[in-house]
Amino acid sequence: MPTITWEDPFCGEGANCFRIGTDREGNAYIAIAGQEEHHLTDSRDALRALIRDIKAGKADHLL
Repeated sequence: MPTITWEDPFCGEGANCFRIGTDREGNAYIAIAGQEEHHLTDSRDALRALIRDIKAGKADHLL
């Protein structure tokens, strides 16, 4: 199991909070805050694009 450094939670309106983390190899992870042991793994670029789309309102249905 890699050592993941988690950032502070990103919370939308309501109770939907997500955390993003990275490991020493540069892999990126996303998880629901409080459930980091059940994370998803993807490339850092893919997660960055997802967050940009959420913040731009293109994927607000995910929150």
